[in-house]
Amino acid sequence: MAFDSDQIIGESRVLKDVFKVVAKVAPTDSTVLVTGESGTGKELLVRALHSQSQRRDKPFVPVNCGAIPRELLESELFGHEKGAFTHAIRSRAGRFELADTGTIFLDEIGEMDLSLQVKILRVLQEKEFERVGGTQAKHVDVRIVAATNRDLEREVAEGRFREDLYYRLNVIPMHLPPLRDRGRDVMLLAEAFLERFCKKKERPLLKIVDTARDMLLAYSWPGNVRELENFMERMSILCEGQSITPDDLPPKIRSEVGDAPTPQPEPVPAGFAWPRLQDLRDRELSLKEFLDAVEDRLLVEALEEASHVKNQAAEILGIKRTTLIEKLKKKGLDK
Repeated sequence: MAFDSDQIIGESRVLKDVFKVVAKVAPTDSTVLVTGESGTGKELLVRALHSQSQRRDKPFVPVNCGAIPRELLESELFGHEKGAFTHAIRSRAGRFELADTGTIFLDEIGEMDLSLQVKILRVLQEKEFERVGGTQAKHVDVRIVAATNRDLEREVAEGRFREDLYYRLNVIPMHLPPLRDRGRDVMLLAEAFLERFCKKKERPLLKIVDTARDMLLAYSWPGNVRELENFMERMSILCEGQSITPDDLPPKIRSEVGDAPTPQPEPVPAGFAWPRLQDLRDRELSLKEFLDAVEDRLLVEALEEASHVKNQAAEILGIKRTTLIEKLKKKGLDK
């Protein structure tokens, strides 16, 4: 089953790596944990994963665990029986029952209370739960996909997230890169958003002049794709000319990148030189020994830069966290 990425715009290498994982994982029933900063498009990725799965004709039920008050979240997830609490005038099915045979998406799961995490763990292990105020176990056939913008490893270490639940969720880890790491994807997205909003507002398509393009590429986009989308909608309403110029950009962008930033499509380290055969001869190393030494150095440097947070180190290196851990163990660098 091929993964259809039409709804996720981007051609960067880091995004294509995500597409490859989705294509392998989508047809399975494995539990997936999607990580990434707020606004990177985690729900869009999860919807794509569901649409390419064997459950695509079954329900897709999203739950934002951070948006529902904690005292109501249990009832929202598992339902309740009549009289279970004040105002429970009738029995009500929860999101897990509604998602039966389909997919449930637990967004911002890092916001969930420890007491409720135990019940999520039971669903993962036993495929059953009880409604609030109920005594009868209800069985569900549901695929669980979770997402968070928190570092769950750190949350586990600090006692705010259950370790056993983390490992149950983290069967297939997927990390969505921030927009600032996606290079020219910024302009692909900007133009797609601009075309959509201009068409919706029945105005001629706005162009983006080269200097404004350079500034958009140089900006860090802390709000990621969501911030870019909102900005393009604002431009489709407020831009008075036929082109978006540096003067149309908000002070937030101009103050960060300056008026004449240097484009940064694919940053290349200054003074970079490819290794030569003489480097191997000078060190009396075989090709494998030389490459191993280079890899060891880069792994250690990435860990130091990330303060030994493995998720961040893996992101710096452009590899999966599981791959990083395997390499560290193999090389004896995981101490």
